[in-house]
Amino acid sequence: MDLLDAHLIPAVDGVAFGLLLFVVAAGLSLAFGTAGVLNLSHGTLYAIGAYTGAELSDGTWGGLALGLAAGTAAACVAGAGLSAATAPLARRGHLAQALLTFGLALIGGDLLIQLFGADELPVRVPEVLDSSVMLLGHRYPAYRLCFIVMAVLLAAFGTWVLTRTRMGAAVRAAADDPQMLAATGHNPRAVHTGVLAAAGALAGAAGVLGAPIIGPGPGTSENVLMLSLVVVVLGGLRSLWATFFAAVAVGEVQTLGVSLVPDLAPYLLFAAMAAVLVLRSRFAEPATAHGPAGPAPDPVARLRGHLAGRLRRRPRGTPGTAEAAKASGTAQTPGTAGTSGADRATETMGADDRSGAAPRGYGNRVPKWIGRLPGGTAWRQAAPLLVLLVVLISLPALLDAYSISLAGSALALGLLAVSVTILTGYAGLPTLGQTAPFAVGAYATANLADAGWTVGPVQIVLSALAAAVFSAVVGPAVIRARGTTVLMITLAIGELTGAVVNQLKSVTGGADGLVGFPATQALWGGEGMLEESELYNYALVVAVVAVSVTLLVLRSPAGKLLTGTRGAEARMRASGHPVGRYLLVAHICAGALAGVGGSLMVTVQQYLSPADVGFEIAAFALLAVVIGGTTSVIGALLGAGLIVATRDWVAGSWPGHGPLLLGVLFVATVYVLPRGLAGLRGGSGGGNGRSSEAPVPEDRPPSAPAPNPAGKVSP
Repeated sequence: MDLLDAHLIPAVDGVAFGLLLFVVAAGLSLAFGTAGVLNLSHGTLYAIGAYTGAELSDGTWGGLALGLAAGTAAACVAGAGLSAATAPLARRGHLAQALLTFGLALIGGDLLIQLFGADELPVRVPEVLDSSVMLLGHRYPAYRLCFIVMAVLLAAFGTWVLTRTRMGAAVRAAADDPQMLAATGHNPRAVHTGVLAAAGALAGAAGVLGAPIIGPGPGTSENVLMLSLVVVVLGGLRSLWATFFAAVAVGEVQTLGVSLVPDLAPYLLFAAMAAVLVLRSRFAEPATAHGPAGPAPDPVARLRGHLAGRLRRRPRGTPGTAEAAKASGTAQTPGTAGTSGADRATETMGADDRSGAAPRGYGNRVPKWIGRLPGGTAWRQAAPLLVLLVVLISLPALLDAYSISLAGSALALGLLAVSVTILTGYAGLPTLGQTAPFAVGAYATANLADAGWTVGPVQIVLSALAAAVFSAVVGPAVIRARGTTVLMITLAIGELTGAVVNQLKSVTGGADGLVGFPATQALWGGEGMLEESELYNYALVVAVVAVSVTLLVLRSPAGKLLTGTRGAEARMRASGHPVGRYLLVAHICAGALAGVGGSLMVTVQQYLSPADVGFEIAAFALLAVVIGGTTSVIGALLGAGLIVATRDWVAGSWPGHGPLLLGVLFVATVYVLPRGLAGLRGGSGGGNGRSSEAPVPEDRPPSAPAPNPAGKVSP
């Protein structure tokens, strides 16, 4: 009984907190599971309701009712606007949606601060609810008990609407079979808009009613979003009651878990999220022609069809290929008939080298005399890199000290973006957690410097090795998943790493970070680098070496096999290629590169804080990749430079509006550069017609064919 008395109040608090998360997560589940929108601005919808309710609250029932109506309506309108914003992205996968909604969240958060201020607003509830009642001998806030009752009623009402009404049937049909829904006279687009508006209304209502529990203030939207994502992952997308119980479990971990196991509580939620996602990806049903949820194919017929296809696809130049094509009545495209996915990717990527012509999409930008030089094709392909290198070398003579330091930070972020390019563009594994090995490399360098290991090359090698080991440990959990599941697993890994950073103060300094460690020496026996120009030149040399090695690997047969894995995974597996091994090696190499970027960041900045390796940096790295084109290494570097310039240089002339400018950059990139900067050069004429963007495939097991073909390697 003593134990029950000690933990009764935290347990009831956990129920109240969990039910608040349920109301928010129910809207997120509707948006994602029914409307198919990965909405990273859902926490902002909650904040809209919370700020509105707090502003209108005056301690009366009328003020509470007015705040509830206004906050719910405002978030509902924002949800409907989100439907219009995401409509053009319907065929581009969840990666574009995630970037767009994250940008909208940055914009919305800045606007809310401008309207309501940066301080947490007080919330006044009616006097009757602002009291306490006796609960098993303990006094407990009456408002929280009232909220528990309202949330249970909402769960019951929502389940009844979805399962017992014509409106619920239309919503389920819009998710499962929109063509059939349209045939019955309903407009799937209108249902889609209604679902997102309802999701926004739920988030807004939760914000108003939950403001006394999670008040409106800085960081509220991010905290609510992350916890809601955990609830949705744990509860699934098919049942409100499953979401209900998952939310209560999360609430208990956040309150009761802190009092029972305070050392483990920060890790439990995202560890559970990652475990559930990994298990689901391992036991997912093979996708078929009927879609992921379709009936399983007859294994005998599948094997027979596979063998017949292998017999028809003979290597190029093998006698009988043309005759076989004629006999089967199948038209074959010259240069692609009879090749496997890997071979086709190899031929595509090496086509320019064989022809001796300029790479497609470059047009006449490279002077013709370059083609007459020995190895002219290689010169054409290297020309953009050489131009970029000349510009980077000349920056110290053109910029002031502050701008030079920003350029060094951009190089560090650029290496992180290139590592994301390897995974997203080449391996087909879109990631939101590459800041985890980035953080490992950064903290490794800071601790090495503090221990007296200040030689730059030693720091780089050891940091890259530590990040590679980390990536090797978490890699098996990532490489079996695909599409949105990869985004969620890597997000969980990134958040777990962030929790470790905040808790392991002896190594990371906790929330205060690390500062005051010795400066890095460029080489053995040299002096510590303190001047901005010295630090920049060191960062430039390391970045050039790292990018050069990356390009050599990506242009090698190993890189072409990796691209083939992304474009034709089923064929690669059928031809005996160890696809899992390829992906694991790519994940480890990308992690090592991210570790080098983290090491450079510490060297250039001379300090390190959790914000430097948080979720926002992961989103920036992914944005840099999309800006440049997901298979363009140069584009990733340029995208990183644009982000750093926007965040630190442009925002400096408009203080306090950095998030707004970055949000606009996110939105503009998604709409204006659907294929990134690399796609512009092949946009009209002379291009090969292939998008340089690698769309995020929908969730599918490793045996399912990828929806996007193998793309061309971009420098």
